Amino acid sequence: MEKDEKLYIIIPAYNEESTIRTVVEEWYPVVVMAGKNSRLVIIDDGSKDNTYATLQEEAKGRSQIIILHKENSGHGPTILAGYRYALKKGADYVFQTDSDGQTRPQEFTAFWRCRSQYDMIIGLRNKRQDGLSRIFVTKVLKAVVFLCFRVWVKDANTPFRLMSSQSLSEEVNCVPRNFFLTNVLLTVAYTKHKRRIRYIPITFRPRQGGVNSINMKRIFKVGKQAVVDFIRLNKKL
Repeated sequence: MEKDEKLYIIIPAYNEESTIRTVVEEWYPVVVMAGKNSRLVIIDDGSKDNTYATLQEEAKGRSQIIILHKENSGHGPTILAGYRYALKKGADYVFQTDSDGQTRPQEFTAFWRCRSQYDMIIGLRNKRQDGLSRIFVTKVLKAVVFLCFRVWVKDANTPFRLMSSQSLSEEVNCVPRNFFLTNVLLTVAYTKHKRRIRYIPITFRPRQGGVNSINMKRIFKVGKQAVVDFIRLNKKL
């Protein structure tokens, strides 16, 4: 590892009291491994349960964890806020995953080893265990991205991605402040701008607890708006 490199892991959390302790226990050793200047940043997105209180409890005795709290605005704006926070704090690399326990921290090592060779490394969910409806949505999203942006991406919205801060600082401004599909737009921007991207297969487990706040009805509503937004944003990329 290079001297003084800083890894910031960004994890949004909303009503995840049933999984958040395990998520902290699993991911905290990763930032410790990365070095004393690295941080695990968990952002509570206005949870209505005990997520924030549990996080404050879990942070005790863990000097490399940062707990942030904000009003509820959704997944996209929350991770965008996390990315901007990491860049402001001088992170060298920014990694994002979710708080539902679907990803495995053991698979992060393969990403970290080749970090200097790519601008973005994305987890490819080629063997998903989270249901046919989710797989269907991902395939539809891939098609919509191609139709709107004329770029082909293997997995646009994976919550398991490592980015260099240099590239992220240049691409993050492509994402509107309250945009719901932040990771999708970043993947598109990196692809259109011919950044160095690598996809590495990862495990994607079923949700480990709690209730998914995104149901199919909401997915189709968001998807309809996304098409309108994608067409508009394509002119700016």
